[in-house]
Amino acid sequence: MSKEIQGSCLCGKVSSVVTGPFKRFYQCYCDRCQKKTGSAFAALMFTTPDKIKWKSGEQLIKRFDLPEAARFSNCFCSECGSQVPYVSRDGAFLIVPAGYVEQDPEIRPSANIFWDEKPCWFEEGKSADKFSQYPE
Repeated sequence: MSKEIQGSCLCGKVSSVVTGPFKRFYQCYCDRCQKKTGSAFAALMFTTPDKIKWKSGEQLIKRFDLPEAARFSNCFCSECGSQVPYVSRDGAFLIVPAGYVEQDPEIRPSANIFWDEKPCWFEEGKSADKFSQYPE
């Protein structure tokens, strides 16, 4: 079943509609994804390149392809730095950062990849105190 899923960057200048369903959803713990996200992992959903319609800001997207890597890329809004969807270097996939979408993508993570590269603090972080907003 196809569903239109809205997405945008933090500042709202880059926006699009992606037509689902997504084919896969990975959480990548490789050290490169940690650097590109500033977090423990990148949450990435995959579909085909023809499934996106840009609504605004496509000209604001900057792309970085790591020269020594066959697959690694980072695409982001040049205004706010948020990650945005991009087509894989081989043209096979549209890769959509999960945080980019504004609705339920109706898919859940199916794999934690590059698990052995997870940060040393990851497991302890899962058991840390939880707050619904900033702690006092």
